[in-house]
Amino acid sequence: MKIRIDAGKQELALLDGKRVVKRYPVSTAKKGLGEQNGSFCTPRGKHILRAKIGKGLPLGAVFVRRRPTGEVWSPELHAKYPGRDWILTRILWLSGREPGKNRLGDVDTMRRYIYIHGSPDTAEMGKPGSIGCIRMRNADIVELFELVPPYTPVEIS
Repeated sequence: MKIRIDAGKQELALLDGKRVVKRYPVSTAKKGLGEQNGSFCTPRGKHILRAKIGKGLPLGAVFVRRRPTGEVWSPELHAKYPGRDWILTRILWLSGREPGKNRLGDVDTMRRYIYIHGSPDTAEMGKPGSIGCIRMRNADIVELFELVPPYTPVEIS
């Protein structure tokens, strides 16, 4: 299995060899592609899924610093915390594999806390909107989470 994320198409493809198993709409960074720490861009290149977080939690489970808060996203909760960057349902934490490009120093994807994660129902897919992560619909991230093991290769272009 391998994940390919095409920021131009705002699409994540799950591949088994060269065969596309599944395609999902996503939302990458509003500020585009880039690796620099603090850029709020989605990092390019070769990565791996370093960690899978959230197995068994309900759709809409809220995470802060990779820990579930016990909350479940709702429009009311959203209104209560209007500026929150919502990380929901599951987290697939990415780690860069290319030293100097997306690993180590000021370009380290893992230290930038770049994830593939679930999003509020109100988050638009198919259009850039995140602050660096790859957003997915909650049902889609649950499905993908179950299909991929840790250390699955991920390529972002």
